[in-house]
Amino acid sequence: MRQNRQSGFSLLELLVAMMIIAVIATLGFKQYNNYSAKARYLKAQDTLRIVGDGLDQYYLQHGQYPNLTTYESMIDANSPLVKENMIPPNVPTKDPWGNPYEATAGKGKYELKCAGDPNGAEDRKAFTVEPGKMSGDNTTAPAPAAPAKGATP
Repeated sequence: MRQNRQSGFSLLELLVAMMIIAVIATLGFKQYNNYSAKARYLKAQDTLRIVGDGLDQYYLQHGQYPNLTTYESMIDANSPLVKENMIPPNVPTKDPWGNPYEATAGKGKYELKCAGDPNGAEDRKAFTVEPGKMSGDNTTAPAPAAPAKGATP
């Protein structure tokens, strides 16, 4: 007597394997979305830091910040920041979520704002860049060192 034996997997074995693959894919997709959201937030921070650093360089050379009332006027091709190569041309006008950045600059200070992640994640909330600090993410840039007493530049 010969038994007729078929090779291959049973339907139950295939379903178990597909469920395992589905669980792993779901976890991976969730982590991918989380990392890409963090990357967008870091990109927004870096963009405003670049503009803030350009404003700080302008202040060091001219003794005051330029009188610019909007973010668009700061990054425009005719802006003193772009003309004097303090920020690169073609800085994005909108954050990675498509919302416009907000900014003002005057003689003694500047303020750059990003609304943050519109999905409301606690670790990607709105932030503001001001001279020497970034608020909203618990990051503080080091303050410039004061010259020593009696030192000549």
